[in-house]
Amino acid sequence: MLRIAMDQVVRGLTSSSKMLCRRLEGKVAIVTASTQGIGLSVARRLAQEGAKVVISSRREANVNGAVDQLKKEGLDVSGITCHVGKAEDRKKLLNEAVSKYGGLDILVPNAAANPTMGPVLDTSETVWDKIFEINVKSTFLLMKESLPLLKNSKSPSIIIMSSIAGYQPFSVLGVYSISKTTLLALTKTVAEELAGDGIRVNCIAPGVIKTKFSEPMYSDEGALETTLSLIPMQRLGTPDEIGAVAAFLASEDASYITGETIIAAGGMKSRL
Repeated sequence: MLRIAMDQVVRGLTSSSKMLCRRLEGKVAIVTASTQGIGLSVARRLAQEGAKVVISSRREANVNGAVDQLKKEGLDVSGITCHVGKAEDRKKLLNEAVSKYGGLDILVPNAAANPTMGPVLDTSETVWDKIFEINVKSTFLLMKESLPLLKNSKSPSIIIMSSIAGYQPFSVLGVYSISKTTLLALTKTVAEELAGDGIRVNCIAPGVIKTKFSEPMYSDEGALETTLSLIPMQRLGTPDEIGAVAAFLASEDASYITGETIIAAGGMKSRL
């Protein structure tokens, strides 16, 4: 009962904040892998706060479905198919922001892959390359390719999506955890490089969020019990809670924050 009550409180707080905040009026955002889960919630929250948002996914049906859903909610969004590992798709994504909305202010490279589970040294070279291509290399390339647009923005912001696994690796997500640790370093390094251009670069490290991606960690009673034993707040996070963090980092409320990672993990062990 306590867990149910806490969930209701969280939903109430999130709903209230959506009604009160319009911090992103006039801004244009791109969110990759944004047709479900955390990506969709980030796109929705940015749009609810006034941003015009380009959403994307590898599958056209998913893009169309998400665009229809968000437009029915009265939100200003556009959608395009994009495989972030393909240069031509990343170019089309950036062009979509320019052609539909005139520029880019907020970039959220959210796409991630984890094609297998298991220890690091049991991982094949092919799987290693796939994880790093999508989770790290495509994030780096999308940031690099978006710079001409972001430099024209009055308040540009990049929000990288890492994971609590970047701090406390999960044994069954060995290489994935390493890729997410790499994103923490990427955030710090690029934030310092771009500070002189006024481009803020920050990161979110979600804990166990109730999405299809993390379903193995809560899909049965035993898995859920094990997962909750690691979370002091004794509940899973929601995608909307990560969307709220992203909206804060993209807004002027975070105007003096760069190179930082916000951990949203219900108190899971991370760092001092």
